[in-house]
Amino acid sequence: SAVKSPVNNLVLVNYSCYICIFYVFCFSIQISHDEQYIVCTCGPKVNILQINTGKILHSIEQDDQEDITSFSLSPDDEMLVTASRALLLKQWDWKQEKCTRLWRAIHNVPVASMTFDCTSTLLATGGCDGSIKLWDVVKQYCTHNLRRSSGVVHLVEFHPDISRLQLFSSSVDCGIRIWDLRTSKCICVLESHYSAATALAFSPDGQTLISSGRDKICSVWDLEKKAVKRTVPVYEAVEGVVLLPGTSDFSQMGVKGEGLHFVTAGSKGVLRVWDSSSARCVFTRMLPDAPALKTGGRFRPAQSDAPSAHATVQQTEPGMVNHWACFSLLIKFVGYNDDILDVKFLGKDDTHIVVATNSSQLKVFELATNSCQILYGHTGDMTIFPNDKLLASGSQDRSAKLWSLADMSLLGVFRGHSRGVWCVQFSPVDQVLAKASADGSIKIWIIQDFSCLKVTIVSCSQNGINSFLWCTNNNFHSSKKTFLFIGYGCCVFFPRCLYMLYSFSALVCLYFSLSFSSCKDVTEVELAEEQAKQEDQVLKQQELSDLLHEKKYVKALGVAISLNQPHTALRVIREIRQQEDGIQELEKTLLKLRQDQKESLLRYCVVWNTNSRSCLDAQAVLQVLLTHLSPEEILQYQATRTHLEALIPYTERHMQRIGRLLQASMFLDYMWQKMRITGGIDR
Repeated sequence: SAVKSPVNNLVLVNYSCYICIFYVFCFSIQISHDEQYIVCTCGPKVNILQINTGKILHSIEQDDQEDITSFSLSPDDEMLVTASRALLLKQWDWKQEKCTRLWRAIHNVPVASMTFDCTSTLLATGGCDGSIKLWDVVKQYCTHNLRRSSGVVHLVEFHPDISRLQLFSSSVDCGIRIWDLRTSKCICVLESHYSAATALAFSPDGQTLISSGRDKICSVWDLEKKAVKRTVPVYEAVEGVVLLPGTSDFSQMGVKGEGLHFVTAGSKGVLRVWDSSSARCVFTRMLPDAPALKTGGRFRPAQSDAPSAHATVQQTEPGMVNHWACFSLLIKFVGYNDDILDVKFLGKDDTHIVVATNSSQLKVFELATNSCQILYGHTGDMTIFPNDKLLASGSQDRSAKLWSLADMSLLGVFRGHSRGVWCVQFSPVDQVLAKASADGSIKIWIIQDFSCLKVTIVSCSQNGINSFLWCTNNNFHSSKKTFLFIGYGCCVFFPRCLYMLYSFSALVCLYFSLSFSSCKDVTEVELAEEQAKQEDQVLKQQELSDLLHEKKYVKALGVAISLNQPHTALRVIREIRQQEDGIQELEKTLLKLRQDQKESLLRYCVVWNTNSRSCLDAQAVLQVLLTHLSPEEILQYQATRTHLEALIPYTERHMQRIGRLLQASMFLDYMWQKMRITGGIDR
């Protein structure tokens, strides 16, 4: 809400984010079978990105906040399985963002890779300990434990012909192992690469395998003879390989004949089509001004077999994902921007945003789709006078320079800052230039005589002022000019013209924290919501006091739960239990609650059960819920598994404590009986 300072009447305004760029620290990306979604990771989260809008449709997050080490989307797009550093596997209904199953991975170290078979029944997980586990996700048990790999198993793939029951794996020893799942034995090790294999692609008939590696070669294997048919030198480290479908016409790319052709993506950021029979490159598609494909990037095919859309996803650098179809770049997503230094709206209707980072690239985002275009070559801040005749540039040498655009001659130099100049801006209505520096000041200069008109010290950030905007409400000399300073991690409005604050319907906030957000002003809405919430809170508090006084426990408990006051709810339950028929009354009260109220009560019990003073109340509530609700009903509650797992250890402790107390009381009774016997003998 808006807060007024008595010193300078500064108003702080809240903005809600309605467009947010996603992060991608991708060790893996995957495209869905229907080619509508891209699945990628972000620390402890898996983001499902809708391709046509560029927005995060679903975000699946780990409860334990452990980073996800691997994930796999089933071929039927129904299941998503994630592995975390906590050595847990989680099966998700990703469309509902709900965890349907959780189990231990059995691996001693984190899972590095995983994949589904074509029936979405078997899941293979490769661990950093060199072991491979196979899981039946339908019947929910581990079917195989394969051991003989050396080091990290970073790649696992099922043979597309399920009748063969074969699994292919690659580890750091550079070999490709073939496992017979009938006998759980390694039947062959394919050795051709001098570095670990990065991708595998199978021919439609299942007789040929193409493997790629960072040793700058691709190997074509005859799976019947278990031997190399041909080695294709590609002259770059290859991160991914995809077979071209033989049912489609790719003659425009130089594909002639019916031989196997495959696509590679490597360290040079180029897509190449190769003829496997002649080991010749027949087509090359370069990304305009593309950087190299970094080591650890990914090149993944869509799972669909539709000939109309042979889509692939390419990660050219951390956080940058390209979506291709038929070798035409459809859209580029950037989710990780590094340190953001400046941001501006572009276009007639502010349809785009241009972002400057700590690299030589400018990133232009289309707000409607989050698609990104990359511009290269800029190294400093500059601005152009409204008449397009003058150009001002700022530099880290603590100066700004004024240039004539007609002949690019230097007209003058503005000096005076003690640190580098981050931003320069011409006034849209006056012949003055403002420049912001890392020393925390903004200086306004008259461009006719290069004299300093005004110096403003803004202590909004320890790192100085990163950017600012002029607003065209009035000229500067009428003292009604509004500045918007945007520093590292904070936004400060010039206090003299706060009445202009509400004319901003949109604002771009940037932070020195690797992200930016496009926002809209929701101050009045939040004020109204907060006031309504406070009024409702006061009314409910009064109602709760009246209900407790009148001993209307059912309504009192419902109000306490709606106010999210576990302590008050505990007080109500204690008063019910202290009655003469407390157990029956508690049972009647709890059974009258709605399902969501019972769910909240179960959540409160987890907290109450951690304290010996309130554990009996928690156990009384649990007894009623577990007695009258079926397991199916309880499992429908949100995070039920987590709550029940949290209840078990403390319940065991309380049971042990009560057992010790009972044992101690029996000892007292024993001593009392002995004392009576001894007293009788003495008499």
